[in-house]
Amino acid sequence: MAIARSVSKSVSAAQPAPESADPKKTVAKPVQQVTAAEMGARQREISVSEFFTKNRHLLGFDNPRKALLTCVKEAVDNALDASEEAGILPEVTVRLEVVSNGEPVAPSQASRFRITVTDNGPGIVRQHIPRIFAKLLYGSKFHRMRMSRGQQGIGISAAGMYGQLTTGKPVKIISRTGPKAAAHYFEVQIDTKKNEPLVHENKQIEWNQPQGTQVSIEVEGKYQKGRASVDEWLEQTSIANPHVRLIYYPPEGEAKEYPRTYHELPPSPREIKPHPYGIEFGMLLKMLQDTKSQTVSGFLAGDFCRVSPQLADEMCKAAKISPGMKPRDLKGPAAEVLYRTVQNTKIMAPPTNCISPIGERAILSGLYKQIKGEFYTAVSRPPAVYRGNPFIIEVGLAYGHRPEDQTKPKQPAMPKAEGEEEETDSELARVIRYANRVPLLYQQSACSTFKAVLGTSWKNYGVTQSRGALPGGPMVIFVHMASVWVPFTSESKEAIADYDEIQKEITLALRECGRRLGLFLRRRERAASEFRRRNIFELYIEEVVEACNHLKGGTLQTEKLKAQLQKIATSRTGGLKTDEALGKTGAGPEGLPHSIIVTTDGVEGEVELATQVQASVAPAEQAASVIQRETEPVAPTGKKGRTAQKPVAADRERRGTQPKGAPAKPVKKAAPRGKK
Repeated sequence: MAIARSVSKSVSAAQPAPESADPKKTVAKPVQQVTAAEMGARQREISVSEFFTKNRHLLGFDNPRKALLTCVKEAVDNALDASEEAGILPEVTVRLEVVSNGEPVAPSQASRFRITVTDNGPGIVRQHIPRIFAKLLYGSKFHRMRMSRGQQGIGISAAGMYGQLTTGKPVKIISRTGPKAAAHYFEVQIDTKKNEPLVHENKQIEWNQPQGTQVSIEVEGKYQKGRASVDEWLEQTSIANPHVRLIYYPPEGEAKEYPRTYHELPPSPREIKPHPYGIEFGMLLKMLQDTKSQTVSGFLAGDFCRVSPQLADEMCKAAKISPGMKPRDLKGPAAEVLYRTVQNTKIMAPPTNCISPIGERAILSGLYKQIKGEFYTAVSRPPAVYRGNPFIIEVGLAYGHRPEDQTKPKQPAMPKAEGEEEETDSELARVIRYANRVPLLYQQSACSTFKAVLGTSWKNYGVTQSRGALPGGPMVIFVHMASVWVPFTSESKEAIADYDEIQKEITLALRECGRRLGLFLRRRERAASEFRRRNIFELYIEEVVEACNHLKGGTLQTEKLKAQLQKIATSRTGGLKTDEALGKTGAGPEGLPHSIIVTTDGVEGEVELATQVQASVAPAEQAASVIQRETEPVAPTGKKGRTAQKPVAADRERRGTQPKGAPAKPVKKAAPRGKK
């Protein structure tokens, strides 16, 4: 019976299920519909802080190493801008410390750091401290048309927001506006939903610094030396800002000081009004509604630069608009006609006093301070305009190694295996990019400056270059763009957009530096050739002196003759200039040893080659005259005391004959020896 029950169960299990159990034929549930009112109820406003909290990679906080660098960068940029605007030579101290939970951690293994940046600037008024450090898009630079490192009012507050997200710690600020003012201490965080500051502590403290600001942020990061690190960024900052004294305390090792080598503040940029070519139609409509002018003509002349009242009237007449019309009444097609008329009118380029370039001398000073080379040059282009925004391109170049680098003992070469070829020097040029004196370390290939370097034909200037690659050799290329509004490719400000006007100016500056470099390389090659000639001459000087001494019977002053012949050989092969070009003297122009500088004023320390020396006689004739003066007595003079200079006269003197008018002397038997 048990067997029969089990068989019946198996048979029943094998039978198909009823139709209602088939999943394919199950009745689908009705989709729940959402009304427009319900969808509208879900809509809500988000603040800019809340947006960047979820999209922090847009601000440069996409990985711990880069985030650490971004925090240091934003704090240092604010310190330099504040000091320069107040007319103070900046002194900035950067301290990077490892934060551990009790046990010591190596900096390379640590994941949390405390960044402290101190400056000697004017300080910050107490009421503005919370909003500056704990509110995004708050600052004084966005609406001003003048050059500055920061532009958007996001940087330092975004660094504090990143520290708040990763460590939960507030930003700590100490600020003092003068020696007699009190020092204020704040601890602030950001309310990301409202984009408003939250003040945790506010008090007066004792601070040993007479004035300035100190910012301390605890963040999650990774410290690593080398390229794209905090160390490299600070080094490049000192190159573009030689007027800054920078002290850096790394998490390991001794403190590094980048001294001030240029003791003049850059000229303070002035604020300008927008240029008509730099506005869009929508911006024009907004400006028409916000202007305080009572007429359209006054609006064009007062709210824009380079627009005179006469030119404003002419543009109104061309657009068939009454100059006395109220700006708020100008709308629709009439406003569009006015916009097109303004864009088609020839207007003078905007003023350039809103830009503060580094300057050729300051670039050379900064390059020499950090880059070891033989040749330095810098080019500052005339101001140009893109979309109504003025800008200036500056390019510097350092080439070669200093003699102390060349004289290092070389390591013995390892034996090559069978079929292995000798490795060639594959060193490529290094490109350092700047925008408003700030180094750009990331997104190099997307930057307009880097594309311009790749597009320059460096072979024309004696430098090796493969197709689509950087030029080869020991070379550092410095490219700086100064503008009231740098067109960055993203909010992280890491690469410059590829505008045709910008790339053209960069290319022209690079070509000018390349031509100067090519001139230097050719002259150095010729100087090396002249130095080899000098060595050949020196090989025979000893033999010439000994032969002359033998002819004189051993009574010749050999050392004096040797010194004179050595002097002739040196002067005929470029002299001191040849030694200077090859690094033999240890001195150079402008107090820079082992270097040659090329500027718009000319070449300093250039090599004067033998082909440029104006000589009246050939080297052989000059040497012969020296030997003859040492071996024979002074010849009698003829009329008016003139000494015979021609070879025929010298041969007569060696034969013992006298010029006309002199008493005759018998011919000596020494004449045959004179022929020898």
